Amino acid sequence: MTMRQSDAEWRGDLKSGSGKMRLGSGAFEGAYSFPSRFENGQGTNPEELIAAAHAGCFSMALSAGLAQAGHTPTRVHTTARVHLEKAGAGFAISRIELACEAEIPGIDEAAFQEQAAGAKANCPVSKALAGTEISLTAKLV
Repeated sequence: MTMRQSDAEWRGDLKSGSGKMRLGSGAFEGAYSFPSRFENGQGTNPEELIAAAHAGCFSMALSAGLAQAGHTPTRVHTTARVHLEKAGAGFAISRIELACEAEIPGIDEAAFQEQAAGAKANCPVSKALAGTEISLTAKLV
């Protein structure tokens, strides 16, 4: 099977330092800092990358499950919101909210919700993040 890698480098102390994260494919490279992670500063952060990975994985898993059940989707759009909160002496990702809108010809609401729940439970990123509360709102449009 496949193996993927990315890398990050940090220079300086936590508050005034800065870093860069780079996807192994070269498709993305972004700066990150204390303000971009814990405030609303410019740049990216690990939680934003986790959100992108989870949204992408869920969308693909839902599309695969739907197609396997005979319902090829026209469009699946997912937003993931990753919450980073203070936890004891440090920080933790406390929860992830998935919000999905999908256009799927010929499917009823119950079948759609069943497929969405299956995708949430079975996409590889959901499995990797199983120690975190993951909620899902799925809507047919």
